[in-house]
Amino acid sequence: MGGCFACFGSADEEVKKGSNGVKGGEGAKKESLGSGTKFSSDKSKSRGGSDSKKEGSAPKDGTTPHIAAQTFTFRELAAATKNFRQECLLGEGGFGRVYKGRLESTGQVVAVKILDRNGLQGNREFLVEVLMLSLLHHPNLVNLIGYCADGDQRLLVYEFMPLGSLEDHLHDIPPGKKPLDWNTRMKIAAGAAKGLEYLHDKANPPVIYRDFKSSNILLDEGFHPKLSDFGLAKLGPVGDKTHVSTRVMGTYGYCAPEYAMTGQLTLKSDVYSFGVVFLELITGRKAIDNTRAAGEQNLVAWARPLFKDRRKFPKMADPLLEGRYPMRGLYQALAVAAMCLQEQATTRPLIGDVVTALSYLASQTYDPNAPPSHSSRGGSSTPRSRESGRKSHHGSGSQSQSVQSPDFRLREVGIGGDSGRKWGLDDLERQDSQTDSPVSGTGKEVRNLNCDVDRERELAEAKVWGENWRERKHGNE
Repeated sequence: MGGCFACFGSADEEVKKGSNGVKGGEGAKKESLGSGTKFSSDKSKSRGGSDSKKEGSAPKDGTTPHIAAQTFTFRELAAATKNFRQECLLGEGGFGRVYKGRLESTGQVVAVKILDRNGLQGNREFLVEVLMLSLLHHPNLVNLIGYCADGDQRLLVYEFMPLGSLEDHLHDIPPGKKPLDWNTRMKIAAGAAKGLEYLHDKANPPVIYRDFKSSNILLDEGFHPKLSDFGLAKLGPVGDKTHVSTRVMGTYGYCAPEYAMTGQLTLKSDVYSFGVVFLELITGRKAIDNTRAAGEQNLVAWARPLFKDRRKFPKMADPLLEGRYPMRGLYQALAVAAMCLQEQATTRPLIGDVVTALSYLASQTYDPNAPPSHSSRGGSSTPRSRESGRKSHHGSGSQSQSVQSPDFRLREVGIGGDSGRKWGLDDLERQDSQTDSPVSGTGKEVRNLNCDVDRERELAEAKVWGENWRERKHGNE
C-alpha cells in the first residue's frame, strides 16, 4: 500500500542513515536530521527509529513510535480537493501548490500541499517537514494531519487555517478589506515569537526554523498565529558548538547577514528573521519591495537610519493604522525590532527575552477609539497603574540602574543569555545621534535635557507597569 516512506525512491537508505543525516533533494548535503534523531519537549516524548513501514500510527504496545502522522493515498487527497481544481487553490510557494480540501473519511477541512517535482524543494525537505511536525507540537505550530508518498507523489496534509497567512493581511490589501489593528499585530507578533521560542528553548535538540517570514505565519480563528513550512528547518548546535554550517537557504530580505555571507547558522539567525517580520507588522512594508524608491526597497536598510532618531519613529508606523496606536507602544515595539536586527548576532536578544517583552506589550491593549497619535511627544495610551504615584521614587535612581521588568528599556534583557549586553531604546537614541541631528549649541543642550526628563518619567512609569504585570502573571500561575 502506498503512503509510507518505504515508497521513496531511496527511502530505505534515507531512513537507515539515522542521526548522520537525511539524503534526498538535488544537491542536498548530509543534514543533521534523520530517523535516528530524538526530540524531547513539553508535549512530545523522545522518539527513536523503528521499522519504516510502521510510521503511520503509534504502536499500541507502548514502544516508541517513529512518526505519528497519518498516511493518505493520492486517490484520497485527489477526492478531498475535487481533483485539485483551481477553485480549491489557496496559494503557491517554494514547495508547490496548496489546496483546500475536505477528507471524505472524517469530513475535516484541510489544506493539502502538493510537491512541485520541478520546484526548489525536494524529497529531503518533504521528509524533514514530516519529521519535524510529527515530533514537535505547540499551539503556535501548525498541526500536520498526515502525508502521502504514493509512488513519486509527495503531499502534506495540514489543519486548515481559515484566515490565511500574515502576508495576506499586511501587503497588497484589496479595497474594502480592514487592515490589522495595533492590538492584533502585537498579538500575532507575541504568538509567533512563542512558536519560535518553543523550537529554540523547549525542543531538545533545539531547532533552527531558517525560513521565518510573513507568508509562513498562518492565522487561525481570532488571528491566532501558527508557524508553518518546516522544510528548511535544521537542528541547532549542541554541546560546545556555536553554530552549524549549511547551504544558504531561505528567503531574500529575511536572512541574517552572517548566515547569508558565511553559511554559519545559529539560533540568533532566526531572531534576525523575526525582527524583519516584526518590522513588517509595525510598518506595513514588505521586506523587499522593488516598487519603492531606491533607498526604500530593502526594509531593514530603510529602517536602520530611522532607528537612530526617535523623533522619526511615528513616520515608520503603517499609514493604514491612521495614527491609532499607543505612541510609547510604538517606541517600545521599534526598540525590540531594532535589537533583533543588530548586525552582530551576539548582540541580538534571545527569543525567550523577546517573548517576555512582546507578551507584556501585547497585554497593554490599546483603545482604538482613543484619539489618533500624531506626535512623538504624545503620552502613552496605556492606562496608568494605581501605584503611579510612586513613579518619582522609582525614577530617582540612575538611568543605568537595573530594571527587572519588561519595561522596554530592556536594559537587562541579555542577562542569562549569550548576548551579555544591556539594550533598549536609550541605546538606539545614542547611536550616532549627534551626527544625525541638525541641532547644535545651546538648543541641542536644552533638547537633551528635555529628553533626559522624558526618559526618567517613562522609565519610572514603565517600571511600575512592569512590576504590576509580573505580579499579576505570577498570581495567575
